[in-house]
Amino acid sequence: MDWAALNTPVIEGFRANGGKVGGRFEGSTIVLVHHIGAKTGTERITPLTCYTENGRLFVFASKIGDPAHPAWYHNLVANPEVTIEVGEDTFAVRARVLDQPERDEIFAKQVEAHPRFGEYQAKTDRVIPVVELVRVS
Repeated sequence: MDWAALNTPVIEGFRANGGKVGGRFEGSTIVLVHHIGAKTGTERITPLTCYTENGRLFVFASKIGDPAHPAWYHNLVANPEVTIEVGEDTFAVRARVLDQPERDEIFAKQVEAHPRFGEYQAKTDRVIPVVELVRVS
């Protein structure tokens, strides 16, 4: 799958519309995650569906149920200090992969809000990681 071709119009739409997008992301809270390639050191930007709770931000390494984790997940594990865009705000965060049972609790809430994430989990044998994006003051 050509992720760059899919992501570029989403990123452009996000920036043109104050963080709101249509298509497969319509009705979802979206965050643009600027991450550094674990192998290349190249900065990339990935739009992700974000679950928010009490000011906390969570993203999900679903890769639409693919058997492998997405590249952005590996990049955040290797280089957790990143920048994100939420709405019209841009700020630094530290990525933190959740351990169980917190992962299970947050993932269940995301599935309740967006049932397709349950479908993604059902398509794969791997446990889809949940990553908290903790704002750096």
